[in-house]
Amino acid sequence: MTTALLLTACGGGDGTPKANDKIKGADTSAPASASPDASASEDADRPDITLPGDVKDEFEGWKTGDATKDAILADAGRAQTATNDAIIKGTPNTPGLAFYYKGKALSSSTRWVQKWLDSGITYTGTTRYYSPKVEIFDSKSAGVSYCADETEAYNKDRKTKKVDRTPAGKDAYVLYNTRLEKTGRGVWQTSDGTSVRGSKTCVR
Repeated sequence: MTTALLLTACGGGDGTPKANDKIKGADTSAPASASPDASASEDADRPDITLPGDVKDEFEGWKTGDATKDAILADAGRAQTATNDAIIKGTPNTPGLAFYYKGKALSSSTRWVQKWLDSGITYTGTTRYYSPKVEIFDSKSAGVSYCADETEAYNKDRKTKKVDRTPAGKDAYVLYNTRLEKTGRGVWQTSDGTSVRGSKTCVR
């Protein structure tokens, strides 16, 4: 999860992860099989990202029926799962991060993963992503906003495996706004973004 306006996969920030402060972020999808289905360039040599059985990313309503928008959403989701995968593995150098992020978003996501590692925690549970909106700027750039519900995701001590199940409040709901840019291989990489924790738009 993330801390208000900071520590997101796509936004900058300083500090350390707190209880229920998991970023699932730009935090975009679970293992490739659990991410939003997309026909987005299967020839792009996408990295194999598979989350462990106790961790799930669920995407609600990430299908628009428009092929281009669905491809954009799919890669936004995969970026989230790439971040989660890196947090769980305890390394900011996973193939998924460099594949689905670039520029400011890549720098901030690697810093965020490192903060988790430095804090000695990982996480377990389910994060739900919903209310996605896509705006296509041109043939190679787009914007994606969506909400995350982290009420069922919990921090876990990396050494003791103890899970912190402190009840989550409204801060467990996060609004993400991201920019994606299409590569020559047809991959929509997240290049920048922001997040708002506790957003009234997302609380449900």
